[in-house]
Amino acid sequence: MELVKATRNEQELIAACRDGKSWAQREIYEQHAPTMMSVCFRYVNDRETARDLLQDGFIKVFSKVDTYSGSGSFAGWMRRIFVTTALEHLRQNDALKQSESIDDYNHSIEDVDVSVLENISANDLMRCISELPDGYRTVFNLYAIEGYSHAEIGNILNISENTSRSQFMRARKLLQKTVLTLFNS
Repeated sequence: MELVKATRNEQELIAACRDGKSWAQREIYEQHAPTMMSVCFRYVNDRETARDLLQDGFIKVFSKVDTYSGSGSFAGWMRRIFVTTALEHLRQNDALKQSESIDDYNHSIEDVDVSVLENISANDLMRCISELPDGYRTVFNLYAIEGYSHAEIGNILNISENTSRSQFMRARKLLQKTVLTLFNS
């Protein structure tokens, strides 16, 4: 019964947003801003820039709310807008130009003791991800967190599928080193 009420409330909020009701926009903002701020921050690793992207993303959400078809979750639809907004920012600032061919990549990835991960918090892991170079962090977020394929990432970022794979492998290797350093300190 609670789920039906929550769904109805969300549908009512969306309808009110479509009608331009500021109270509905404020409520959607308050419900989703913390999660969407995390999405923005994961891509840009700078709080002020992430706040700007958060505002830009919500402007897009409210101006495009008419395009939400109702299939799939509203939060998922919003998340895609925020990821796209962050990627547009990175493109405009040439942050994604750092890419290397997979041919230049040394395929040996050191074995890592997986038990190390049991001793690291989610916040520590997110901090390690945030320290990755922009290109690596972007591909890592899109692949490991957002669930895009390397082919999709290649299309989104205008890089080859192999470059996406290379960036992901390099990000993973760098993360392994960072996590081990964190664990050993």
